[in-house]
Amino acid sequence: MTQWTEDPEGGRARGPTGLARAWFEVLVRPRRFFTNGIGPSDQAPGLVFAMVVVLVEESVRFALVDDAYPIIAGSEPLSAALWLGVAVLLVAPAAVHLLAALQTVLLAPFAPGRGGVSETVQILCYATAPCVVAGVPDPHVRSLVGVWAIGLYVVGLTVRHDLGLQRAAVLGIVPAGVAFGMGFRAFHAIGVLLRQWYII
Repeated sequence: MTQWTEDPEGGRARGPTGLARAWFEVLVRPRRFFTNGIGPSDQAPGLVFAMVVVLVEESVRFALVDDAYPIIAGSEPLSAALWLGVAVLLVAPAAVHLLAALQTVLLAPFAPGRGGVSETVQILCYATAPCVVAGVPDPHVRSLVGVWAIGLYVVGLTVRHDLGLQRAAVLGIVPAGVAFGMGFRAFHAIGVLLRQWYII
């Protein structure tokens, strides 16, 4: 198997093959991926990765969930194209950069050896990998992939920002919660399960 280079900037595989390999690596070997698969100033592959995840996730949700989006002009294809475009091209990149900025502020006093903002952007993008199936309307699936993504994000923080696991979890829980708990609806799914189990 081809290995990630130590310095992926400019040399990381692009295109469908690169996306598939990144998805597999971050799910199966996240610590190695975050060590070798992130370039200090190479955001583009990560952003494309996250946008593709959102595209697949929202496409599945649109297909399987009634009233997932408002129907415009009585046309489901037009509505799908419009809302998917908004989610993928506008919401996803903006949310990633806002959350990375928030994470940088949270890290500043506590992680003197931290990496740059670009690295945080990439950590967040690649941690979305499990959420490719978050559009499936099953609370078990959404809960699992949301918690998995939060775990990947915390691992990425430990690797790229020189943090212990506990400190990374504490400093990363708010951005991760917003991204995966709210953005990919894991918190709602967990609430549904807790009600089903009569816990709340």
